[in-house]
Amino acid sequence: MRFAWLVARRYLRSPYKPAVLRLVTLFSVIGIAAGVATLVIALAMNTGFRRTIQDRLLGVSAHVNLTRPGAEGIADYRALADRLSHVDGVRSVAPAIYLTVLLSGSGHARGVVIKGCDPELELRTDEALRHIVSGAADFAPDADGFDSIVVGRLMAEELNIHAGDYVTLTSPEGRLTPYGMVPRSRRFRVAGVFDSGFYDYDANWAFATLAATQNLAGVGDVVSVLEFRIRDVDRAAEAARAIGAVAGPGLMTTTWENENRALFRALHLEKLVTALFIGLITFVAGLNILVVLAMTVTDRARDIAVLMSLGAYRPQIRNIFMLQGLAVGVIGTIAGLTAGYSLSWAAGAYRLIPLDPQVYSVPYVPFQANALDAVWIAAAALAISIAATLIPARAASRILPVDILRYE
Repeated sequence: MRFAWLVARRYLRSPYKPAVLRLVTLFSVIGIAAGVATLVIALAMNTGFRRTIQDRLLGVSAHVNLTRPGAEGIADYRALADRLSHVDGVRSVAPAIYLTVLLSGSGHARGVVIKGCDPELELRTDEALRHIVSGAADFAPDADGFDSIVVGRLMAEELNIHAGDYVTLTSPEGRLTPYGMVPRSRRFRVAGVFDSGFYDYDANWAFATLAATQNLAGVGDVVSVLEFRIRDVDRAAEAARAIGAVAGPGLMTTTWENENRALFRALHLEKLVTALFIGLITFVAGLNILVVLAMTVTDRARDIAVLMSLGAYRPQIRNIFMLQGLAVGVIGTIAGLTAGYSLSWAAGAYRLIPLDPQVYSVPYVPFQANALDAVWIAAAALAISIAATLIPARAASRILPVDILRYE
């Protein structure tokens, strides 16, 4: 191998190599580097999107939800929550009630989702209320007895409301009067504004106390869901089965994966398609290596014949060209990995590519390169490089010196 590498290195650096061979060799290195770098950047973007959306989603939503389908809600939620809090893997349990209402204030009105919760539990489990940008997450009634709500930043900006303002919430669940069904309306004080970083929540959600939301909905002391945070989010399905078994019949569990299956399936499919199509760039670069080596074999046929006449073995001749192609692949792969990871880090650290959060839920393209991706990307690039050397190397090793040197 030392002899083969010596000759292969001299062929690569030879100043007497034809200009077309030098140019095609350079294009081979650039092609492999471009394919590897593009694949690293694309996978870093896909991984960044998945992890960013997952982290923000889990920061403001439950890992497992327990509901009672086809019923008015869960009435015995306190005892049930206490019993289920001891299930293995459960970190916390919080009751909640969700209600879609019309929010009116500062001359504007729009539909929003009110989440009725226990403020003390919610502050411990929900990250949205930990990111207050105005006012405070104080749900205590004001001096006049009006209950308080905390609204999302984008909602506050759209409706031009601020901490300390008063708004009216109108529930479609009306009450029956002698004049017919009348919607329920209550006045609330805006105690604070949160910024979770997740567009859907910041633009459409608000928080209130459990009692205030139950009164607005016109229901008794019931909740619509028990929300569970578990210790290992990747084992949400196992935790959901354990919770369902303890809860008993009539109750149904769903996980964060079930509720967002379409989103994460689309991201997984996008990653697969991206890897396949961008991998074609590296494949084309591998064909360039094949062309370079085939031309080199033709150009160096006389040298090969002389080496074989001096005693070089056919496997040594074959290794010369395989090492030559492998060297091109290694140089291109290292250059591509370096460029890909450097650009991914810079784009993620400095948020170089802005996005519309109304479409993508995040205001910038998040890049998060995975070190394990470098292993299989490098292995694939080198495998293509080696595969491209097989035919030219075999052809070189089968040259007959007598045919080449007969007329020399």
